[in-house]
Amino acid sequence: MIMQIIKFKSELSEPEILRIAEERKPLFSEVPGLIQKSYVVKQEDEMYGGVYLWESQEALQAFRSSELAKSIPTSYKIMGTPSVELMEVKFQLR
Repeated sequence: MIMQIIKFKSELSEPEILRIAEERKPLFSEVPGLIQKSYVVKQEDEMYGGVYLWESQEALQAFRSSELAKSIPTSYKIMGTPSVELMEVKFQLR
């Protein structure tokens, strides 16, 4: 499994970001190979993002080239370049 952590700043307010995330949530539930997505915020830095858990590197790569992935920066009016970190998951507690 692969964990992908994305952090970004947005031109939008937190209520707007949360509304958009709720609207788009069904689209992510249909992504092949996506086990889980958590929507996160670090309020003191006004950073927003997602923590994704992927079945495989191949599933992640397929998503990255999808229209859904390409729509993220404009949907959330991301400022600058998002921070993206990938980590291999060796095992889970639950």
